[in-house]
Amino acid sequence: MKNLLIATLLLGATTATQADEALVKKGEYLARAGDCVACHTAKGGQPFAGGLPMETPIGTVYSTNITPHASGIGQYSFADFDRAVRKGIAKDGSTLYPAMPYPSYARVSDDDMQALYAYFMQGVEPVAQPNKPTDIPWPLSMRWPLSIWRGLFAPEVKAWQAPAGADPVVSRGAYLVEGLGHCGACHTPRALTMQEKALSPADGEQFLAGSAPLEGWIAKNLRGDHKDGLGSWSEAQLVQFLKTGRSDRSAVFGGMSDVVEHSMQHLSDADLTAIARYLKTLPPSDPNDTPHVYDKQVAEALWQGDDSKPGASVYIDNCAACHRTDGHGYTQVFPALAGNPVVQTADATSLIHVVLAGGTVPATRTAPSNFTMPAFGWRLSDQEVADVVNFIRSSWGNQGRAVSAAEVKHLR
Repeated sequence: MKNLLIATLLLGATTATQADEALVKKGEYLARAGDCVACHTAKGGQPFAGGLPMETPIGTVYSTNITPHASGIGQYSFADFDRAVRKGIAKDGSTLYPAMPYPSYARVSDDDMQALYAYFMQGVEPVAQPNKPTDIPWPLSMRWPLSIWRGLFAPEVKAWQAPAGADPVVSRGAYLVEGLGHCGACHTPRALTMQEKALSPADGEQFLAGSAPLEGWIAKNLRGDHKDGLGSWSEAQLVQFLKTGRSDRSAVFGGMSDVVEHSMQHLSDADLTAIARYLKTLPPSDPNDTPHVYDKQVAEALWQGDDSKPGASVYIDNCAACHRTDGHGYTQVFPALAGNPVVQTADATSLIHVVLAGGTVPATRTAPSNFTMPAFGWRLSDQEVADVVNFIRSSWGNQGRAVSAAEVKHLR
């Protein structure tokens, strides 16, 4: 009888341990889906120890330590953790800056919050690192107005629920995009008061319609527009892009490189498909949007040695070897420029930035090679950069407004 009791207790303990491990593992996956490590890890720093500078219109804020150390969230109860993540209220009662996307996290389910808490308390290495104060001048640095902002613009915590009769795959994608993935935090335009202009499709056509420039990049339109959105992308191409950082016609750059490297490549194919399928349900912002129509005139002129179009000679000398004179690039290596939505955005910041500073497509588990575009800012003048950007934005059927040398100088 005694042996039976001991065996029963051991079995119960083993089962509980397995349950805890499963919860921590689930939380690790969810933290990947939320890309927590990208914001809460400084360059060269310890994972989740904070210190990453984030530019805002009023100054620089630094991400916080979210490891289970006393200098991080080690003293947080689940209620404290839940209140910070879903309501934007720290343990001391102060309101978090909206750089923490708690308006999106308000949709995260109770079960997923429990798993995230288990992971951060049991699966993350504690790091002793005090949080850095913001570089925001007084009086903008005062925290109390943030509570007013939170009351006006942060939704009540309400776990996301699928509409009755909805496609379960699309519903899963909506939960990831609108909630844990907080895609709108970057890809939805913000008002002067810094709130996202829409938190879901129900809030209007500005949801995921692309952002204003931030840290030298534009977060692109994720709606169904062909010119500057995802209208020309298939579901399979989207899945491939999220998983590898490259597709048949495009490649990742800027802040999205971190999202692919730290988050998207680690998600299951089912979740990536759900995200892609959901995004493909979003209609275009522009009701007059039409598909890109390739124009071969520039390609033929360059093939015949005619580089008289402004910017053409700069393109031949610096760009054509990789992106080709026909603008089609090389599949999954060097992205196409013809019909590329990034090339045709109303604001050319991203294109100018990548010409000036270059960029690297990160290696992923299923696409382990890096491809780097060199920086050309050191060798091209402001006018030459403007010329080649205008050449790209007006060739092969592309339709982007012209930029000036002054715009290039400002970004440089």
